Amino acid sequence: MKKYQWGIIGLGNIAHEFAEHFDQETSELAAVASRTIDKAEAFAQRYHIPKAYGSYQEMLNDQEIDIIYIAVPNRQHSQHSQHIMEALAANKHVLCEKAITMNKKELTEAMKLAEEKNLVLAEAMTIFNMPLYQQLRSLIDTNKLGALKMIQAPFGSYKDPDPTNRFFNPELAGGALLDIGTYAVSFARFFLSSQPEVIASTMVPFETGVDEQSVTILRNKENELATISLTFQAKMPKVGIVAFEEGYITITDYPRADRAEIIFNDGTKEWIESGSTAQAMNYEIENMVKTIKGELPNRSLFLTHDVIEILDGMQKLWQK
Repeated sequence: MKKYQWGIIGLGNIAHEFAEHFDQETSELAAVASRTIDKAEAFAQRYHIPKAYGSYQEMLNDQEIDIIYIAVPNRQHSQHSQHIMEALAANKHVLCEKAITMNKKELTEAMKLAEEKNLVLAEAMTIFNMPLYQQLRSLIDTNKLGALKMIQAPFGSYKDPDPTNRFFNPELAGGALLDIGTYAVSFARFFLSSQPEVIASTMVPFETGVDEQSVTILRNKENELATISLTFQAKMPKVGIVAFEEGYITITDYPRADRAEIIFNDGTKEWIESGSTAQAMNYEIENMVKTIKGELPNRSLFLTHDVIEILDGMQKLWQK
C-alpha cells in the first residue's frame, strides 16, 4: 500500500499540533520546511521527521513529497495564495490552513491551477471533516426534522487590544472575519441548502480599521436564514444552533464538535455522538488522502469557495 509523503510549510503553533497528532496508516510525515534551517531541524527532531529544509522551495523540489500542508501562522495568511500556487506548480497536492485565501479571486486562480494539474486542493476546515457533521447530514436528509428555517453561528474571542497585535494589524490581514469568522460562516454554509446572499452586514472597526465585531444576515433561495455574530473584544460560547420545523440541533464548541443535542418540538431529546474532538486534524488528513485516491469527492473545496465568496460579500457591504 502506497504511503503518501507529507511536508509542512511553516512551523507555527498549528503545525506543532498537526505533527503531534499525526497518526495515519496511509501517510507519513516526511519533511518540514522553515525560513531557517535551525528551526526546521529542531522541529523535525522533536517529532521524528526524517527531512528538514531551510527554505520552502527546497522542500517543493523534493520529488518524494506528495502533499504539502501549509501551516504558516495566521499573521501570514495573506501569503497563503502564493504558497498554494507554488506548491501546485511543483505538482504537490495541497491542504492549507484557514483562511485558505484572502478572497474569491485568489481561490478561483488556485482552483483552476489544481484542476489543470489534476491535483487536490483543500482547506483545513475542521467543520467540513468532523464525522459528527456527516452524521448530522445523514439525519437531516431523512427529513425527520423537516425543513431548515434558521441558523445561528456566534464566535467571540477576547484579544488584547494592541494595535501592533496581529489580530488588529491591517498589514497582517487582521480582523475577526478572516480568523474566527471562517469557522462561523463555514458552520452556516454546511447546513444551508444552497449558497446564500449577504442580505445585511454591519461592522464595528478597531482603531486600526480592521473589523473588531460584526453581525451578518444570510438568506438563500429556499428562504433559509443564518446570522453570523463575531467579536474580538468579548467572549461568546461557540454554540451553533440549526433550527428546523420539527426541532433544532445545538452544537457546543462547533469547530471541532463530536457531540450534538437534538430537541424536538414535543420536548423529547436525542444525542448524536460521532468521532473525537482530539482527532480533528487526523480527519482532515484522512479525508485529504481519500479525495486524492478518488474515494471521496472534493465537496469541501466547493463549500470553502462559497464561504470565501460570502466573506467577500460581507466586506463589500462594510466598504459602503
